[in-house]
Amino acid sequence: MAGVALWLVWMLLLAGCGGADAARSAAAPSSAASQAEAPAYRIVSTTVAVTQMMDALGIELVGVPTSAKTLPERYANVTRVGNPMSPDLERVKSLRPTDVLSVTTLQYDLEPTFKQIGLNASFLDLTSLAKMQEEIRGLGTRFGREAEAEKLASSYNDTLKRLQGEAAGKEKPSVLILLGVPGSYLVATEHSYIGDLVRLLGGVNIAQGEKVEYLASNTERLQQANPDVILRAAHGMPEEVIQMFDEEFRKNDIWKHFKAVQNGRVYDLEESLFGTTGNIAADEALEALYKKLYP
Repeated sequence: MAGVALWLVWMLLLAGCGGADAARSAAAPSSAASQAEAPAYRIVSTTVAVTQMMDALGIELVGVPTSAKTLPERYANVTRVGNPMSPDLERVKSLRPTDVLSVTTLQYDLEPTFKQIGLNASFLDLTSLAKMQEEIRGLGTRFGREAEAEKLASSYNDTLKRLQGEAAGKEKPSVLILLGVPGSYLVATEHSYIGDLVRLLGGVNIAQGEKVEYLASNTERLQQANPDVILRAAHGMPEEVIQMFDEEFRKNDIWKHFKAVQNGRVYDLEESLFGTTGNIAADEALEALYKKLYP
């Protein structure tokens, strides 16, 4: 089961290692020093989520990932370096980068290869909202965008505080999160990004006591937990995955015994807001998620 889960995580990341399609516009730089990127930096971003963060901070890049998702207009003519899980290392190296940015979810596989060819790679931890905020501030400090980074990182606190206040006193729903790619799906724990958002809003993930982000699914055990809400996150080919979920819920009789199914509280999450890692649309994701947890 662990092997299956690991393989599926690999497939999920390959399909959806990114974030929202539309990046936020960066605040206008307030000084001449912040209007131009320091020539000493030649930065390659290898995931969509990181690329969107760099755009929001007003930082230029020399390389960006190859993706079906829409990248920020700022990088329309920037060299594509391949998909996040297996970037074209020769192309990356040819760009003479001072910094290569990826995410911790891919660190185990990519770090040895980057080191082998002498690339200075950093892996950002985007597995929770708080960690993403830390990474945004770190990027601001590192690349001379402290004010922009603080503004972006702090912006999520207002949304979160307001929604937590609205949820105060309400019954906390138990939640099952299914993360799917064509043909298979996993159960997301509270250590996953979506699981973290559910936790922040007071939802109780039925996959408790785990140390990993995702688990292989066991419908019998899930049914015993009988969640109030089922969230379905489709990645890679969203329409195909939603069809897969619909077919699974229709053909597998066990699902009709779930309270969430009986009460019509099964929700498909929008891929652009709910990625496998955190992204700058976190406030929009929190708003959308709140409505599902507390209709």
